[in-house]
Amino acid sequence: MLTETTTAPSVTSRHDEVHFKRRRSLENLYDTGSNGRMRGDFSPWYDRGLAALLKAGLKMTGQYQRGIANALSLVTRHVRMEFAGLPQSLEGFRILHLSDLHIDGVDGLTEILAEQLLSLPTDLCVMTGDYRFRMYGPCDEIYPRMRRILSSIRSRHGIVGILGNHDCAEIAVALEQAGVRMLLNEAVGIGSPDDRLWVIGVDDPHYYDCADLAGALPQVPAGAFRLLLAHTPEIHEAAAAADIDLYLTGHTHAGQIHLPLIGPVALHCDCPRTLASGHWIHAGMKGYTSAGVGCSLLPVRFGCPPEIAIIELRRQGSY
Repeated sequence: MLTETTTAPSVTSRHDEVHFKRRRSLENLYDTGSNGRMRGDFSPWYDRGLAALLKAGLKMTGQYQRGIANALSLVTRHVRMEFAGLPQSLEGFRILHLSDLHIDGVDGLTEILAEQLLSLPTDLCVMTGDYRFRMYGPCDEIYPRMRRILSSIRSRHGIVGILGNHDCAEIAVALEQAGVRMLLNEAVGIGSPDDRLWVIGVDDPHYYDCADLAGALPQVPAGAFRLLLAHTPEIHEAAAAADIDLYLTGHTHAGQIHLPLIGPVALHCDCPRTLASGHWIHAGMKGYTSAGVGCSLLPVRFGCPPEIAIIELRRQGSY
């Protein structure tokens, strides 16, 4: 369970909030075909066509099965970050960062991920969205897989999550019922009552444009260490202006397919390329963009392995 001083709102109370209703209305608009294009994305028909062309090309060249094998070759990245204002109680605090699981997209991924997580005890687990593979249709297939993964996580202060652009509001409710503290433009204090880590989680800023960082910030005490969870790096300017200390994000898959001499084929993110993968600094704010656990469009990876990230917080000059 999470360590916090305030009582967590029930699933029902958050389900009824205005920002949650807005997301549901946008999901309904998309599902009925009234709007085939949301903010920052091509039409779903474009994505399906691109996936079909890529799959055909990979099969013709005999690379498709290799790409699937690559997608199952999870790596664990250990990243240390120094902060001048880090509270003493957070020295050495370890954050397990999981992003873009798309857990129903690659058969066998659930079992491989669950096994690796059993040997990675941390202080807090954060999940930065995109739990399902498709952006439409029922979500039933992801829930048994997510429960298997959640049961394998060894996190002293529990699990905090947000929604991504592939997710629907229903997923937030189901994950909360499974023990995840889902943040929908909210903040929660973690750890020592005197020097807490404040986690701010915003709704998807990319596809649904429902992120409300300004609305979540009043919940955070002045001078607190601030960790922002956002599905994409696209609100980096607003985050830096809000004195966010650490920004954890995903969405880009770090390209998922890297070509020799070219690099990532596509990132699908309106941000500088320097913010689209790994550790970065923007206007004094530190961030990490995960390459993701799963895959989008196709269950393949080339030159860009799926990852589990362990972020270790350190006081500046402590090592």
